[in-house]
Amino acid sequence: MGLMEGISAQATFTNPILGGDFPDPTILRDGHDYYLTNSAFDYQPGLVVYHSRDLVNWTPVSYALKTYLGSIWAPDIKKYKGKYYIYFTVHGDRRTNCVVWADSPAGPWSDPVDLNIGDIDPCFVEGNDGRCYLVMSGGNRWTLTDDCLAVVPGSKVHFYDGWIYPEEWQTEGFCLEGPKVYHIGKYFYYISAEGGTAGPPTSHMVVVARSESIDGPWENMPSNPLIHTWSRQERWWSKGHGSLIDTPDGQWFCVYHAYENGFYNLGRQTLMQPVHFTDDGWIKADGGDASGVMTAPGQQRSGERLARLSEFRMGLEWRFYKSFDPSRVSVDGQRLTLRGQGNSLGTSAPLMFIAGAHKYEIEAEISLQGQVRAGLCLYYNDQYNVGTAFDGQRRYRYRRDKANGVGQTNTQHLWLRLRNDEHVVTAYWSNDGKTWQRETWGQEISGFNHNTLYEFQSVLPGVFCEGEGQAIFSHFKYREL
Repeated sequence: MGLMEGISAQATFTNPILGGDFPDPTILRDGHDYYLTNSAFDYQPGLVVYHSRDLVNWTPVSYALKTYLGSIWAPDIKKYKGKYYIYFTVHGDRRTNCVVWADSPAGPWSDPVDLNIGDIDPCFVEGNDGRCYLVMSGGNRWTLTDDCLAVVPGSKVHFYDGWIYPEEWQTEGFCLEGPKVYHIGKYFYYISAEGGTAGPPTSHMVVVARSESIDGPWENMPSNPLIHTWSRQERWWSKGHGSLIDTPDGQWFCVYHAYENGFYNLGRQTLMQPVHFTDDGWIKADGGDASGVMTAPGQQRSGERLARLSEFRMGLEWRFYKSFDPSRVSVDGQRLTLRGQGNSLGTSAPLMFIAGAHKYEIEAEISLQGQVRAGLCLYYNDQYNVGTAFDGQRRYRYRRDKANGVGQTNTQHLWLRLRNDEHVVTAYWSNDGKTWQRETWGQEISGFNHNTLYEFQSVLPGVFCEGEGQAIFSHFKYREL
């Protein structure tokens, strides 16, 4: 959705509603306001909370994790008795599940509370018996204590087996996960993911079951799945992990994630489709394969997720990979000072943001202080990355975390530009920010994706500084091409 001035009467939208790496969306309506967060995986600060008034234009308002715990999976955001909770899985030295809470979605959020339970993908739900529960992957459930910050010991039960899809379907595996349970009218609706989150294009799906009691028995929807990629010719692959959301005037939507055909290295993007309840109480998705223009929930408002990129707002637009050390960062207006770390792009813990576009370029004026090498990068992980940089003597090309000199500079001050044109990466440099010269190298990076490299990462643009000293980045620009 492009940047709009004021309010537009055009009540339509096209997917994605959050372009780029926004997997495992979980969404909450609080009056006329919507809040959404996603899996953080290895990016920190983690669990960024986004706000919208129209379900289409989103802006970041807070982040819930200030320390690196491990890879953060499949959160669930809920409001209960005036407080806001985010439950999430930690995949680190050990697998566990945690919760943070706040009095406002804008934070501040509490430190994580370890629930010390297994399984993945927690979902909070209030039962018809007045108790609160945490539904987990595999059809399991725990009872929560009254403060919702712990589970009742020994309360784990298995209460749902999933929907058995046809055996000839091509999936990554059964993978009953991503539960979202809602009490709507006379039924509890159990929305779950099956088929695996990657693998074949037709793997993932959103499955529906219902029951009149939180304890079951659960009846699977005869027309399952609700959301699914049926053919590899579709634009959106591996559609799944859905959440339901309603509007104040009674419209319903399913928010979920999917990979884009031909752009796997953008990660799983957040999509939305209208849904409606049928006369017999089941759910049907509208909008076909999600690639066309669809009816939006009312008037659309101004919003641009990346409008404040040049302010280097840590934890909102900008994030580290694994090594979150806020002491390395100092921001003065639109000037970022980044202290060096490590001796390569991979060990430097670059500072990055989610672009989400097929074609774009980033640019910055860079000044060096000390024995450092600094520049711009496109980063999947500490082994698979590409970048352009310089030190006081030479310019460098990075490929698979290896730096090779490509030209003399003999300066501590340079402008650099990095372009990603549908996976083809090229670089430019300038002495004055006006006259640019293109480097002779180029690289193709479509293979930097989860199906090839695992880790649930995506290719993110960013800045980095390695060595002893620091680099000052100013006049940062991001342009979609």
